[in-house]
Amino acid sequence: MPTYSGTNAFTLTIEEVIAESYERCGLFVRSGYDLKTSRRSLNLLFAEWANRGLNLWTIEQRTKTLSAGTSSYDLDTDLVDILSAVVTEASDTTVDRQIERISRAEYLNISKKSTSASPTQFYIERTITPKLYVYPTPDSADVFKYYAMTRIQDAGAYTNNPEIPFRFLPCLVSGLAYYIAMKKAPDRIGLLKQVYEDEWMRASSEDSTRSGIKIVPDVGVI
Repeated sequence: MPTYSGTNAFTLTIEEVIAESYERCGLFVRSGYDLKTSRRSLNLLFAEWANRGLNLWTIEQRTKTLSAGTSSYDLDTDLVDILSAVVTEASDTTVDRQIERISRAEYLNISKKSTSASPTQFYIERTITPKLYVYPTPDSADVFKYYAMTRIQDAGAYTNNPEIPFRFLPCLVSGLAYYIAMKKAPDRIGLLKQVYEDEWMRASSEDSTRSGIKIVPDVGVI
């Protein structure tokens, strides 16, 4: 009879991710600086992943209470983007209403932004401190509910675990190996980049939704 471990908790620490990535480059971590520069590369890799599109595990449902007479609001600095949103009007908290996202140009071309009513449109200014603009300007304390795609947490201490699902561990190691190769093993750049892209395609396709659903905030009070 086969014998199994009885566990399914395998993961890697940041230090182990770095060590595995170095080995794929045919190298070994030999100094504290090797660890430091690799951790920096790992954080840059996380930033690249945010640019590659939707990472389902980074989605959070959040709310922003609007104020009468105020059309712009600062959002959390870990926000990458807003996927979808609804508004709960103060006059009826049992109903969530869809709100339309518009572009910078569309918001700029609204001639009378001071119009007061329950908001029907919003624009996100994706700056270092993201800012939410709503139109019309709220006339009461409506609640803006949204699904936020957030930043992956920094690598931090070498004993930490990366904030990713286990399915992305091969992709993470492959990506860091490619980044390290660009600095220390140029002869392996082509191979490691191809492995990284293949691992990314497998992981990201597995992370996609399997049915034609649309992510919207929960109906009702949060």
